[in-house]
Amino acid sequence: MVDFISSTLLRVGITGGIGSGKSVVCQVFSALGIPVFKADDAARFLMNNDEELKLRIKALLGESVYVAGALNSAAVSAIIFSNPEKLAQLNGMVHPATIAYAERWITEQVSPYIIKEAAIFFESGSNKGIDVMVGVYCPMELRIARAMKRSNLTREKVEDIVAKQMNEEEKMKLCDFVITNDDVTAILPQVLDLHDKLLNKAYSRYIA
Repeated sequence: MVDFISSTLLRVGITGGIGSGKSVVCQVFSALGIPVFKADDAARFLMNNDEELKLRIKALLGESVYVAGALNSAAVSAIIFSNPEKLAQLNGMVHPATIAYAERWITEQVSPYIIKEAAIFFESGSNKGIDVMVGVYCPMELRIARAMKRSNLTREKVEDIVAKQMNEEEKMKLCDFVITNDDVTAILPQVLDLHDKLLNKAYSRYIA
């Protein structure tokens, strides 16, 4: 039996824009026993629990972005969506902290490969630490409808978010594999096929 260790685990990134359905795809991988690190969840955790990071965020955005010690996401959004410079500065604080947190998490995993889910791998440059990039593709109109329903956002708000993200077609071209999640094409066969390919790639690292 192969003894997988964190330093040699195959690292797989799953990305896609808002409403693409990354989480649904990751749920299938998780059901297959593959550890999944959700960058957005980790970032929220750190912004609420890492005291040093909280102090830096308060210094950048003001004390009002925390209420009773908890991050006021609405207040943060109101500031950064109208101020690209502060958004960039915030990302410059949160992304490195999240990447470091992920590295600690990886040391605890024993698996042929692990998955990191994030929307902005290419934008943040964190794809450089990933062995295989997987894109989750969904047509724009369906993405917008999903995001509006899931987060109770207006169409205008969702379109604003989309406009600030990397062009989806370009993002998919940068990926090694693409999974289509359009409510028509079955996800499970795509994930199972990719799972086999990733297992083969992971095991091939240990063949002399």
